[in-house]
Amino acid sequence: MRDTRLRIRPFIAADQEAARRTILDGLGAHFGFIDETRNPDIDDILTHYIASGQTFIVAEMDGQVIGTGALLSEGGQTGRIVRMSVVRELRRKGIALALMARLVQIARERGFRRLVLETNIGWDDAIGFYQHCGFREYEQTDGLTHLALDLEAAHFGKERDQQMRS
Repeated sequence: MRDTRLRIRPFIAADQEAARRTILDGLGAHFGFIDETRNPDIDDILTHYIASGQTFIVAEMDGQVIGTGALLSEGGQTGRIVRMSVVRELRRKGIALALMARLVQIARERGFRRLVLETNIGWDDAIGFYQHCGFREYEQTDGLTHLALDLEAAHFGKERDQQMRS
């Protein structure tokens, strides 16, 4: 019997190629091509994220990495969400929501009060997802939409935090 349960867990070295491919495939789907040289941080996730004290998580099902997300410290009490990606055929099944809920939980545990992120203007599915999670646009610059989530005011993820403490 296959284990089809979704598992959100910390990145491990064995996830490197699957996580990299998930991210690049997602970028390729949006841009229509992939320039692998523009994303050097995902060539060595362990060094770039984990060794530097940042957070990188994966969504796993049937032993396969099917989604990614990362939380970076912006300094002070602000965190930045990056590298959110879910394999194309599994999108709209709650995987990104589970990844985001875990990243929000980690951000709260680390004492962050605000999360920020950016995505390309015109990536309406991504913008809509982030807005569904409570993020609000605060700026558009250089082809990017910048969004923020006030963790003290947001209810997103708090129910999951309560369930995990019970």
